[in-house]
Parts: sequence; C-alpha cells; structure tokens
Amino acid sequence: MKETGISIIYVLIVVGLLGLLSGCVEEEESKKVIRPVVTQQVKIQENWQQATYAGEIRARYKMALGFRIGGKIVERYIEVGDVVKPGTLLARLDPDDSKLQLMHAEGELQAAKAEKRKAQLDMKRYTKLYKDNMISAAEHLRFSNSLDIANAKYIQAHAHLEVTRNQSDYTSLYADKGGVITSLEMEVGQVIVAGQTVVNLALPEEKEVIIAVAESRLDEVRHADEVKISLWIDPKHFYAGRVREISPGADPVTRTYTVKISLLDKADKAQLGMTTTVVIIQKKKEKVAELPLTAIFQKDSKPAVWIYSPQVSRVHLQAVDILEYQFDSVLIRSGLKDGQIIVVAGVHKLYEDQLVRLQDKVLW
Repeated sequence: MKETGISIIYVLIVVGLLGLLSGCVEEEESKKVIRPVVTQQVKIQENWQQATYAGEIRARYKMALGFRIGGKIVERYIEVGDVVKPGTLLARLDPDDSKLQLMHAEGELQAAKAEKRKAQLDMKRYTKLYKDNMISAAEHLRFSNSLDIANAKYIQAHAHLEVTRNQSDYTSLYADKGGVITSLEMEVGQVIVAGQTVVNLALPEEKEVIIAVAESRLDEVRHADEVKISLWIDPKHFYAGRVREISPGADPVTRTYTVKISLLDKADKAQLGMTTTVVIIQKKKEKVAELPLTAIFQKDSKPAVWIYSPQVSRVHLQAVDILEYQFDSVLIRSGLKDGQIIVVAGVHKLYEDQLVRLQDKVLW
C-alpha cells in the first residue's frame, strides 16, 4: 500500500515536469513567430486643436415693429416667413376713431381761424380809434392782447391738426426696411396699445451664427485663431467667421453660453434658420504627435507605444506622455521623436524585442 502511494507521487511529478517542459517549448515557439504589424511614422507638428459645434444662422439686426397709436386691428397682409420690401403695407387699424379726431381737429382750426380774423379786424378798428384819441391806451392794449391770444390759438389748432392727420396715417403699418418676417404677435380683431410690438422683422444684410458652448470650452472659443463655418446643405464649402459676442451669463436650463459668430464671407446660400457646422481652431504652444488610439499600449497602468526599428525589424516599448484623447486618435506630448516608426495595430500581441514584419493591412 505504501509502495502504491509512492508510485502515484512519482507519476504526478513526471506529469508536472512534462507540462513545464511543454510550456517552455511553446514559449520558445511563440518567440520564433514573426508577427506582422501595421506601422505609422511619427510626425511632430503644431498642435492645432479644433472643436466642432452645431449652429443656426440668424440675422444680426432685427426690428420690432408696432403702431404708433392704439386701436383695433382690422387687416393683416403678411405671414411669418414673408420677404418684404421697404414701404410694404403690413397691417391696418380701424380708422373710424382717427377720422372723427381728424374732423374735430379741422373744426378747431376753422374756429381758431375765424377768431383770429375777428381779432385782426377789431385790432385794426380800435387802432384807428386810438390814434383819433377815441379810446384809452389801456383799451387799445386789451385788444392787442386779444389778437395775440387768437394768433396763439390758431397756431395751436394748426399743430393739433397736423398731429391728428399724422395719427390718422399711423393706422397703417409699413415696413421701414426690407427683410424677413420672423414672428407675428397680432391677430385680426385684437386691440393693441401704442408702441406694442406686433411684427418682428429680420434684416438679412448681415448674418451671424449662434452656437451654445459649455463653460469648460469658453477659453478656446474666446482665444480662437480661426473660425470656419459650413452649411449642412453644402458641408464641403467653408466660410470664414469671427467670434463677435460671448454671452456673459449661462442659459439657466442648458447651462451653456450663447456665442455669436459673424460671417465674414458673402454667403448667398446661407438663409435664415439654416443649420451650420462651426469649427473653432486654436493653436497650442506645445508641439504634438497624433496617433491612432489603437497604437496605445498599457504597461504598469501607464501609456506606452511600440517603436519599430527597421534595421533589426524588432520592436521596443517606449513610455509616452499623453496630452489629450480625441474621438479616434490621441495627442502625444512627449516621449517620441520625429520620424520614428510606431506600431498602430495589434499592439497587445507584441513583447519586448520581438521580431516583426511590416504588413499593409490589419490582420487582427
């Protein structure tokens, strides 16, 4: 029974040794494998960072139009989106009250005119009597004052008539400048007060793009070296832009800041309300190398890359300092030299000083 136990122990030892020898053989075999790799040459260049935003084209200048007098709207001639020219009739108020006021003002003027004529005749007659010593100086002065009062009333009535006539014309609302109707704040039958906004007019001569920017990206927008704008209907064509205004406060709902960008180039295709792509470009001080994300290898929780040596066709692991991760690439701040060849695919299947061969296409 004791001999049987010893035999089993010997068998287990032999099996273990055989497994160890088999692993060593497999490891030696794996080291002999010439691994195909895809590489890319390092190019140290200026760090032109860019951020992309969705924007909307709006008019820089807008006009809020309203009637100069109050009244009831009886006619409206425009709709939202209409393009109007200077002098286009937009809406009318009920003219009945204005007509009555105009008639009243005309009557007041006629009365003042008659009173003035009477005062002039009285003054002429009493001046002759005064010269003939038929009336006193005080009596003559009284009629002179009456003439001055009649003249003042006539001037007042004439001015009131002109104001009333203008107010009668104010029952019609015209466009001061050409533009696009962006919104209407009136309906037929609505009673409005003087100065109330009823039409919003956008002047399309100068356009701008509105974007929303997060607080963390405000500095790159504020110090942008270049701004490019493209329309969604024509994404390959870019227009030059300039940051004109950054809102001093954040939107209470989205917590983003509104940024207005002026279109510097003539953009005939750009219509109000169109969607745009805005690219904010900023030049950083440090130079970087841009590599695909697939080139990054982790060693001891630190980033590194495999450097290919063409003289011996072997790879060497090099630690790097990463500046920024982007959508599908990474910016390397230090650890690489211009012209070095980096493995960009299959990095997790390599080991130090492994023999490799270049491959045009990814095999993993």
